[in-house]
Amino acid sequence: MNVSAKVERIEANGDVAHLMKEMGQRARAASRALALAEPVRKTAALKAAAQAIRDNTSAILQANAEDIAAASSGKLTDAFRDRLSLDAKRVAAMADGVDVVANLSDPVGSVMAAWDRPNGLKIERVRTPLGVIAVIYESRPNVTADAGALCVKAGNAVILRGGSESFHSSRAIHRALVQGLESQGLPADAIQLVPTRDRAAVGELLSGLGGTIDVVVPRGGKALVGRVEAEARVPVFAHLEGICHVYVHAAADLEMAKQIVLNAKMRRTGVCGAAETLLVDRAAAATHLKPLVDMLIEAGCEIRGDETTRATDKRVVAATEQDWSTEYLDAILSVKVVDGLQAAIDHIERYGTHHTDSIVTNDTKAAEKFLSEVDSAIVLHNASTQFADGGEFGFGAEIGIATGRLHARGPVGVEQLTSFKYRVLGTGQTRP
Repeated sequence: MNVSAKVERIEANGDVAHLMKEMGQRARAASRALALAEPVRKTAALKAAAQAIRDNTSAILQANAEDIAAASSGKLTDAFRDRLSLDAKRVAAMADGVDVVANLSDPVGSVMAAWDRPNGLKIERVRTPLGVIAVIYESRPNVTADAGALCVKAGNAVILRGGSESFHSSRAIHRALVQGLESQGLPADAIQLVPTRDRAAVGELLSGLGGTIDVVVPRGGKALVGRVEAEARVPVFAHLEGICHVYVHAAADLEMAKQIVLNAKMRRTGVCGAAETLLVDRAAAATHLKPLVDMLIEAGCEIRGDETTRATDKRVVAATEQDWSTEYLDAILSVKVVDGLQAAIDHIERYGTHHTDSIVTNDTKAAEKFLSEVDSAIVLHNASTQFADGGEFGFGAEIGIATGRLHARGPVGVEQLTSFKYRVLGTGQTRP
């Protein structure tokens, strides 16, 4: 029985739990084989997968067109369409990202630290795979390639559960990844895609599939992340909303500030690193505020501002208290004038989500204070918040941006998808 027929039978019988349990068992077996795979084979498999993505560009775009057509039956926001849509350039970039991951140093077995004890024992801390990772994501089909490549490079098996909106796109990309694995004799079950849109599959993943899942990574909106954090029976790598700030300090160069703010907000409004709030120092407001507001409005961005910001332009909408804690993921920006550096830091601490925040200034001491005191996973000086991306960090790709404080923080790349163990080498020592 082929996979499609099997899925149809299982869905008809309502036996999603059985389907998912089988996937977990196969993933666990594949993870053991992958953990022992030679680095050269994993690298070659990912390079083959990247080429398979390129070779199947037409099929991937056709599948994506099906997803876009189906999603268009409802009301699509521009940000949602941007996240879901693929074109030849994006498919090429996806393949290039897999290639970059393939060329990264293999983390498995690398010695993180080593030391000798007075009794002659030699102790090493060595990187090991996490095991089996479940990745639950929404409308971004590129996550299929990013997550699959990163998990394999780190020696992990992965079960992918994409959003129903990107169902066909994810299946086409997954087929290319499996081609890469099989070309090098690695188990196809190392990268599995949940073959049903039944929402019960998510609940099964969160249960841990009978102990076969080691960690869950959600990538999507607040509702998805909230459900995963509330229901998961296994550890979670998650980020909250990306309420990212750009603070234009009193010593900011206006032209630099304009370039950074425009890019941070408008390059891609639907990504988690897009700026959602602009803070302008009152000491710079007379010279910087109106040019920044005019530029953004002319670029098609709606401004929701405080009283001072509204006074600069009648097109500015009055900001509410809720605006300061809203992730728009759209061409909307809240703007506030603050009384100095400390006030900016306090605002970010109160309303931010510890994701990504930037300061624009030529004052190095102010920058140092901001970078030291803003408790976000990523803090930047004189750079756009849209650099919050694993590829831009040199990781090749990312599964997501973790905003917690345990294990992984910031872009979750290959190294963050490993754990470690201790190897203790002796010459017959016993403990007195």
